[in-house]
Amino acid sequence: MSDWNDKVIAEFRANAGQAGGPFAGAPMVLVHHRGRRSGREMVSPMMYLPHDTDDDVVYVIASKGGAPDNPGWYHNLTSAGTGTVERGTETYPVTVRELTGEERDRIFAEQARRYPSFAGYAEKTAGIRTIPVLELSRA
Repeated sequence: MSDWNDKVIAEFRANAGQAGGPFAGAPMVLVHHRGRRSGREMVSPMMYLPHDTDDDVVYVIASKGGAPDNPGWYHNLTSAGTGTVERGTETYPVTVRELTGEERDRIFAEQARRYPSFAGYAEKTAGIRTIPVLELSRA
């Protein structure tokens, strides 16, 4: 997975925030987070959903491709409450808030409407876990 992420990160940076393959045409960010146990700086590429009216807010979905557990970056971000985002050619600090209830459901449903693979991830995790949605707001 690390080699694959490294290729996506390099492509993102070489193309002003755009990547190809499964991410072609999708809004992408690189999220910097520190390992809660290792203390190591990490970067994870991910799709995002933009906020309807606030350009300083994006939503990321901790789907992990429908795996039964949450991705490590989710735990790192929620533990720290902060991170850094590369979006396009800009890099900035963010605060992290986990969405719950109707707010979480609405944002997840919109992402699944735009990108149906997310609905498939939810089907895979049904009865195992609810896929978290994080709000990343420019600090």
